[in-house]
Amino acid sequence: MRAELVVDCKNQHGEGIFWNPADGLVWWTDIEGSALFSFDPVTSKSTSHKMPERVCCFAPRISGGLIVAYADRVVLLDQAMKEESLVTRFESNNAETRLNDGRTDRQGRLIVGGMNEVSGNADSSVICVDTDLNVRTIIEGVSCANSTCFTADGTTMFFADTPDREIVAFDYDTDSGSVSNRRMHVSFEDEPGLPDGSCVDAGGGVWNAEWEGHRVVRVAPNGTINRVIEVPVWKPTCCAFGGPDLDTLFITTSRLMSDEAALSKEPESGGLFAVKPGIRGVIDTPFNG
Repeated sequence: MRAELVVDCKNQHGEGIFWNPADGLVWWTDIEGSALFSFDPVTSKSTSHKMPERVCCFAPRISGGLIVAYADRVVLLDQAMKEESLVTRFESNNAETRLNDGRTDRQGRLIVGGMNEVSGNADSSVICVDTDLNVRTIIEGVSCANSTCFTADGTTMFFADTPDREIVAFDYDTDSGSVSNRRMHVSFEDEPGLPDGSCVDAGGGVWNAEWEGHRVVRVAPNGTINRVIEVPVWKPTCCAFGGPDLDTLFITTSRLMSDEAALSKEPESGGLFAVKPGIRGVIDTPFNG
C-alpha cells in the first residue's frame, strides 16, 4: 500500500502526531518550524499555529488546553495557547539535550523522552509527568528517544532509542507509571530506515515510521514486520490513527538535513500523508492533570 499526500505543509520537521476526538482534528508539530498544525479529515481544512519556540511533542488536557514539551521544559498551556505554567525543566545541566518524542499512557500521564542533538551521546532520559504533575525519570542513558506508545490495556510500553535500530518493550505498571523487564520487540537491522515515531492499532500491532526509509511498517504482536506502507518521501517521522472511524493512518514527514537536490526530487517532503490500511487504531488518552 502507498500513503498519499493530504496536506502539502512542507514542515521542516513534522512530528508528534495524534488524533483528538474532542475537536475531530489531527494535530502535529513542526519542531524546527516552531508551529503546531491541525487537519480536519472531514472537510480537508488545515490550520497552523505559530509557537514561540520548538514544540517537540504535546497532548490535549482533559480539563482543556494542552500539555506541551518544548525543547527545554514541559508546560501547561491554556486553550488560547497564550498563557503557560511551568511543570518542569528538562536536563538544565546538559546544554546538548532536548525533549523529543512522547505520548500519554492509558491513565493520562505524559511519558516523554529526550535526545542529545549535538554529540549524539546516550546521556539523556525519559520522564513521566504524572497526573498530579510530579515528575520522575523512568529510563536513563538515552541517545534519541522515539516510538513511545502503549498497548490498548496499557500494560506494555514500546520504546526506541533510535540509533540502536530496535524497538523494545517494557512491562508497564499502570498504577505507578514505571517500567521493568526490558526486552527487544523487533530489530531494524535489516530495515532500510531507523525506528522513529510509533502508534498502536486495535489488533495489538505497532506501526512505526522509518526515518530515511520511505516507509511505515506494522510490527505484529509476535515481533515480526507483517505490513509495509510505502511513503513517497525519504523521511517519515511519526504516525497516528485518526478520523471519525479511527481507520486512517496519518504520517508526518521531514525536510530536515535534506539538500536541494533531494527536495527537488521529493517536493512533497515535510507533508502530511495518509492511508487506510484496513485496521482501526486506539485513541490516545488526554493528559489527565
